[in-house]
Amino acid sequence: MIRWILIAVLTIGIVGTGFWGYQEHQEKNAVLIQAENTYQRAFHELTYRVDVLNDKIGSALAMNSKQRLSPQLVEIWRITSEALSDVGQLPLGLLPFNKTEEFLANIGDFTYRTAVRDLEKEPLSDKEARSLEQLYKQSGEIKDELRKVQHTALENNLRWMDVQLALANEDEQMDNTIIDGFKTVEKKVEGFAEGNGDASTSNKTVRDHEFKFLTGEPMSSKKALAKATKLLRVNNIDKLNITESGKGAEVPLYSISYRNGKESGYLDLSQTGGHPLTLLINRPVKQKKISLNEGMKKAEDYLKKNQFEDMEVFQSAQYDNIGAFSFLYSKDGVRYYSDALEVKVALDNGEILGLTAIDYFMNHNNDRKLAEPEISENEAKEMVNPNVDIQEKYLAVIDNDLGEEVLTYEFLGTMGNETYRIFINANDGREERVEKLSGSEVNYARG
Repeated sequence: MIRWILIAVLTIGIVGTGFWGYQEHQEKNAVLIQAENTYQRAFHELTYRVDVLNDKIGSALAMNSKQRLSPQLVEIWRITSEALSDVGQLPLGLLPFNKTEEFLANIGDFTYRTAVRDLEKEPLSDKEARSLEQLYKQSGEIKDELRKVQHTALENNLRWMDVQLALANEDEQMDNTIIDGFKTVEKKVEGFAEGNGDASTSNKTVRDHEFKFLTGEPMSSKKALAKATKLLRVNNIDKLNITESGKGAEVPLYSISYRNGKESGYLDLSQTGGHPLTLLINRPVKQKKISLNEGMKKAEDYLKKNQFEDMEVFQSAQYDNIGAFSFLYSKDGVRYYSDALEVKVALDNGEILGLTAIDYFMNHNNDRKLAEPEISENEAKEMVNPNVDIQEKYLAVIDNDLGEEVLTYEFLGTMGNETYRIFINANDGREERVEKLSGSEVNYARG
């Protein structure tokens, strides 16, 4: 009798283990399929946009009407921005693709600078026309190379997840058609750099800082795991999986993850200094027990504990019992939007569920030197729509449309039932940016 009971228990255990394994496999497959679909969409949209970009530049060359040329150049600038966004969604962080990003950004920079001026008074120079011809030819070559990669990928049913695995494998780099195709594109663009003349203007639209402000000593994988147990709140180090970024990565990283039932976690630590760039904990969040303001204080304490100094909340929102808080660096009365980061807090128990600090570590620099504003606050205020009831005002550094840091007066105000954030250039009084703040709480308590 006991024998049959033992057999039954063992059978149930085996079946249960098999079901658990199957469920884990299904969940993993669902994540992989979602990632694969995202990569496929971004790649095909990138290929399409480079194709359209080449056509638009060709059309601009044939235009004789200055009234039509300016909107066409703005359209080219818009398409290059979208193409850069597509590149950012591909798993190419481990593969050097800087030159191609820079080339696309240079097209956007060149066309934007040209489009915003009065072409009736200051038409295209011969040098600029030659630059546009060069960009047309070069974008055509990139288009052809991307089309080749697309054709091969579709014909052979190649997967982008294999690209990610190949890039992450530092010791045994796999032969991968997509990687080879992108390396060809990058090599071709590298040859464009010297001959582009005026088209290769000094450009900061691409993330050109390359994390050069990361500080600290190199961290071993052993120390990275020890730090991850604290950040991810995992007691057993054996439950953590760690991978190292491959050669040519934008920034050398340790990617650390774990899974425990319905809870999972992911962390990117820089190998230099062991700084947390991205943290994400996914678990069911129960009924709300703490307020959004209490959640903000939890986020502030978390940042101080992890050596993020002089950070100020500028926006907060609640989604499904989770508080999302945006912080920016503030020093000597100036707010730096380039050095922003985000923290997510569970409002059931105050636990930190997320941190996104990539922009902060890419841009944060304590040695910035700012020139004094050339116009007064009152002069800048006159540039704001008089119907806006201004509630707060600051000095702020933002990135303009060309990716350049500019000093501005920031005005926070309301018009009707809406709240707006308006940035006025502190040197020439130009309206740099207007943002409508929908679905968020503005932090008025710190003015």
